[in-house]
Amino acid sequence: MPSLNQLLTQHGSLLVLDAASAQVQVGLLRTASPALWHSATTGAGTGLFAGAEGCLQETGLGITDIGAYVFCEGPGSMLGIRTVAMAIRSWQTIHPRPCPAYHYQSLSLLAQELARNSIAVPCTVITDARRDTWNCVVIDALRKAGPLQRLSSAEITALPGDLWQPHAFRSWAEPPRATKDCAYDVAALLAAHADAELFTPTDAPDAFQHTAPAYKKWSAQIHRAPTTAK
Repeated sequence: MPSLNQLLTQHGSLLVLDAASAQVQVGLLRTASPALWHSATTGAGTGLFAGAEGCLQETGLGITDIGAYVFCEGPGSMLGIRTVAMAIRSWQTIHPRPCPAYHYQSLSLLAQELARNSIAVPCTVITDARRDTWNCVVIDALRKAGPLQRLSSAEITALPGDLWQPHAFRSWAEPPRATKDCAYDVAALLAAHADAELFTPTDAPDAFQHTAPAYKKWSAQIHRAPTTAK
């Protein structure tokens, strides 16, 4: 997995798109130039495109000048993340050359920051996954972040150390025990961890899901009036 600095060296410019939280964050990163960031608390359907347009207008670039797209695949707002994925797939179709996309995970990025700070470890960063389950990344006693998991409330309660929760993420249930707030400032997080290997190439931008959705096959039947037993 490449780091942000490696992607920037390889592609020259990166359009970063993150709509996982209640704050839509869009950044344009270029080699030998300061990063540009726009954020909005409006819905992803407006904030995402306004942010991208703002970054491009400030630099005089067009969408087809971007070297690569970088986006958060989750966990987070499914609507926001899928809006980002739709936008990237649309922009890729009008690009005169193949424009790659790379994804990262919100909790893995946050775990890097928690592991770097002088907080008590082990600890865990969580977000609501609904149905009495929680997305989580555990930072162990050696300050190493583990993989993204989905655990039940009972399993979260049994984890050692503090629970951290990004306050800008939507939550539908009370956490299983007390949590501490952490900020989800993508510009600051990426700048602080530009050498962390967090990015994965993808040919089909989409939202992260722990398991693929399952659909029940429906068999059409002609409606018939009920029959009475003789």
